[in-house]
Amino acid sequence: MSPIEVASRIVVALLVACKYDVVEALTRGTRLSASDLRSAVAAYGRTLVDVPEGQWRQDVAQMDDPGSFHVIIDLWTLEEGRSDLSLELLVRDRYQGSFEVEVLDLHVL
Repeated sequence: MSPIEVASRIVVALLVACKYDVVEALTRGTRLSASDLRSAVAAYGRTLVDVPEGQWRQDVAQMDDPGSFHVIIDLWTLEEGRSDLSLELLVRDRYQGSFEVEVLDLHVL
């Protein structure tokens, strides 16, 4: 598992556990606050669940800033399985393998 995937899975697990305050602290609330994340999940109206084993899917694109990656992750819900809800992250390698993460968006793709 790549460090980018590890960082992404941590954020997804926190969202599934409704730990929006922890996501905000982890990402320093740079783009989306705990309230923004909570509202986006509530507006979607379904229950986030862990991505089933073998179903993890993320699109990763390297950005112009060296060591920075735009990541889009398909989220899963209890009601739908793979959902239309996507999590977009900016993942930066800042400390030789330790990554900073920003939540760019949580929306229907």
